[in-house]
Amino acid sequence: MLIPKIKKAFASDHKTLTVIFTNSERKTYDVSKLLDIDMFTPLKNPAFFKNVKVETGGYAVYWNELIDISEYELWKNGVKF
Repeated sequence: MLIPKIKKAFASDHKTLTVIFTNSERKTYDVSKLLDIDMFTPLKNPAFFKNVKVETGGYAVYWNELIDISEYELWKNGVKF
């Protein structure tokens, strides 16, 4: 199965992303399960979390050079709405 790329992403609240894919499907993704992993602990800061960006080409969302989430993870574990 071909995974669509990410077109847009934004923080819906302090722990949820809304992701719009290139096929126009929308999903929400709860990052709570990641917050106990050292790499993702900065996402506990709401101001930092809100600064999510889409990587060029739509292959991931990211916050800095160390923190990202792939389009596959967002597609597979996101909840369609």
